[in-house]
Amino acid sequence: AGKQLFQDLDAEVTATEIESLCMRCHDNGITRLLLTRVPHFKSIILMAFECPHCGFKNNEVQSGEAIQENGQRCEVRCTSKADLSRQVVRNNTASVSIPEFEFTAPPSTNSTLTTVEGLISRFIEDLASDQDQRREAAPEVFQAIEALLERLRGALELPEEDGGEGGGHAFTLVVDDPTGNSYVENLCAPSTDPKMNIHYYRRTREQMIEMGFLNADADESQWTEREKQLVGKKRQINMAEELEAAKKVMLTAQEASRADEVLTFPSNCSSCNVPCETRMQMVDIPHFQQVIIMSTTCDSCGYKSNEVKCGGAVSPTARRITLRLEDKDDLSRDILKSETSSFKIPELDLDMLAGTMGGRFTTIEGLLRQVHEELSARVPFIDGDSAESERREKFRAFLARVEEAADGNVFPLTITLDDPMAHSYIQNIYAPDPDPNMVTEDYERTFEQNEDLGLNDINVDSYQDDGGKPQETA
Repeated sequence: AGKQLFQDLDAEVTATEIESLCMRCHDNGITRLLLTRVPHFKSIILMAFECPHCGFKNNEVQSGEAIQENGQRCEVRCTSKADLSRQVVRNNTASVSIPEFEFTAPPSTNSTLTTVEGLISRFIEDLASDQDQRREAAPEVFQAIEALLERLRGALELPEEDGGEGGGHAFTLVVDDPTGNSYVENLCAPSTDPKMNIHYYRRTREQMIEMGFLNADADESQWTEREKQLVGKKRQINMAEELEAAKKVMLTAQEASRADEVLTFPSNCSSCNVPCETRMQMVDIPHFQQVIIMSTTCDSCGYKSNEVKCGGAVSPTARRITLRLEDKDDLSRDILKSETSSFKIPELDLDMLAGTMGGRFTTIEGLLRQVHEELSARVPFIDGDSAESERREKFRAFLARVEEAADGNVFPLTITLDDPMAHSYIQNIYAPDPDPNMVTEDYERTFEQNEDLGLNDINVDSYQDDGGKPQETA
């Protein structure tokens, strides 16, 4: 097995030394590179240059994390002192804005780990640094910036609690990162933070050019191909290509299913980007439908993942499944959580939004253990010296309770799967009779759900030609 490229700080790692040109005396110096992982920033590259001839030194930190499949915009409503203490990881590609103040800070030259208060204090410091010169040279600009500085300073005077007395004004902080590698702390982790909204979007051509990933003269085909390479997935951008690729996968999987065959195709590890293999097989779930199970294992870094893709047409309605667990035998029920489904257990204060963990086909016990593993390994702002001890202990207590539930020591529990696509499933052990502990509700999707799924813009009208073949309308 190959050695993992980015290693933890506590591992026995050594820096790589490279002879490089000194930009001050133009003689050769030494650059030391250390590729490692730290909390919040994930993979980073530490660089230190020193020239023995003129004594010039320089240190830099750069992100080594691959850009995510989509850009990310995080909006946080700040109404109290606790919100000012939220930690923020701002990548050097992220812009920060406060709509109420009509203020926008463009991407910076460095990545930073700070708090909301620290971020605003830095903006105040930068804007106030040249005010003396502006007072004489451009009085109108001076007055406009003074008004903005007054509002920014007022933003730091929020009350101790929501609705309390204070001179500050509530505001919305927006962190927009096209790479998807910036974060704002969730004060309610692992539950959903009511003050925080996260939106994912596809990067524009202009954003790719600004980040330096695309030449300004590149055409559309080069743009889409370059984006596919950067996210490490052969993702089709055009909807028609996606549908055609899905049909081919379904047909191939159906053939493999009839032959009881597991298909294998090459891919890249999403953790270390080393070439590995993904296995795929179609499984027929009784009283439900056929699904495609995909599993990836990396021999280089040990990363493992499994995902489920549901076949079939889009359901005309959404579906909500609620199951009450009363004994340990219920933990052995099969469960299919599609990638569009949310997952909730009120007794554990567990509330996972749609898209979290992707699609999974396992048992209820297995899903709880996967939730424990994912949260303990991937939730930011819990590890590291900057994490508050009270929140760290609270989160550890939550993880311990999830583990107890997986061991069958916490009953009763109520599991709710809410899937707008109706592609999720919990095994009915009384089938074909109704399950007395399970309630299934079909309901009409909202406009927002259809918008998130891309269904509002799909034209599904068709007609039959003389040969009896359906054709798409214009």
